[in-house]
Amino acid sequence: MLHFIYLQHSYNKMKRIINLAVGLFGITTFCFSQENIAETRPPAITTAIVKVALSGRVTDAKTGEPLAGASVYFADEKIGTATDANGKYVINNIPDGHHVVEVSYSGYATIVEHIELKQDAEKNFALLPVITENQGVIVTGVSGAVSMRKAPIPVASIRRSSLLQNNANNIIDALTRIPGVSQLSTGPAISKPVIRGLGYNRVVTINEGARQEGQQWGDEHGIEIDEMSIAKAEVVKGPASLMYGSDAIAGVINFITNVPVADKTIKGNILTNYQSNNGLYALNGNIAGNKNGFNWNAYGTYKSAGDYKNKYDGRVLNSRFNEKNFGGYFGLNKSWGYSHIIFSRFDQAIGLVEGDRDDASGKFLLFAGTPLERIATPGDLDSRSLFVPRQRVLHNKLISDIILLSAKAA
Repeated sequence: MLHFIYLQHSYNKMKRIINLAVGLFGITTFCFSQENIAETRPPAITTAIVKVALSGRVTDAKTGEPLAGASVYFADEKIGTATDANGKYVINNIPDGHHVVEVSYSGYATIVEHIELKQDAEKNFALLPVITENQGVIVTGVSGAVSMRKAPIPVASIRRSSLLQNNANNIIDALTRIPGVSQLSTGPAISKPVIRGLGYNRVVTINEGARQEGQQWGDEHGIEIDEMSIAKAEVVKGPASLMYGSDAIAGVINFITNVPVADKTIKGNILTNYQSNNGLYALNGNIAGNKNGFNWNAYGTYKSAGDYKNKYDGRVLNSRFNEKNFGGYFGLNKSWGYSHIIFSRFDQAIGLVEGDRDDASGKFLLFAGTPLERIATPGDLDSRSLFVPRQRVLHNKLISDIILLSAKAA
């Protein structure tokens, strides 16, 4: 499945209007002397994009000590940076005008401010330490970044750090910690989102601005998104028909995967996960860089899980699965806007649980209803090889994401 998002330039629309006008009214040729043309020609209008810079320090509001590694991020422009050892930051190539800036640091309350930039400016931020952060402070699942309290519909936001703290087999399972969000699951790797009792085609799922609707129709299809690559997830609870269409009756789940790192920075990380119930182990690697506005990100994930256990059946035959995923993006962030090419491949193999049992012993049957029918052995239950019935979900995605900021007349 391929998703494409294109930006239609207003130039093409204006060209069609001009051609239509010419066809209706005909072409009239006027002759002017060179002197008249020079006298009547309007003054040339040139356009220029004003670039400004924002700098300052991020400190502890109580002690005044600098906070190294604090994030300063412009959500709408998708540019940001991290503070140095002295708590200082500098962000260049910011288009002048109104912006929403978000300043965050682990263990401190996030600050979101609306600022107006007309020229290079200096602004300091003082963060207050907190034990827990119970509410989101910025929403990017709507048309632009707004404060949570100004959003017209209830939105819950959960960051990567919180997702990693939850013990979950998939991304939907991790989101069930949000009030009003539950899941419909037919196995540890297959979960569908349910918002306030409604699911399937009444919930819209969006990843990097593209709708993913595979989970809406089949009982054995979940979300085709690698949860270890998610940087942020937002849940819009309630009807969102105006922004996302008439099928968003229950709400919208918006996943954000790729966030540019600070300029002149290369950052990488390795994540591992192990769960004892089904012996799941997962490995995720990520590396990202940014130099003079050219930024990129790449990740890869491998997961393998055996059969899970419960107190009634022991190991549940063929509840195993594995995943091989990769993706990323590359593009430019400049004062005129940004242009990104986003790609991903989700490759998941899942065993489907039938639950057929031997009448005498109550043990699981393998290949039930066929001449090969037999009782599953301990070796079968300990294996990670998928038995029939099984399925493979392969989801390829390619997105072109372009935002042009309006230029100002000089």
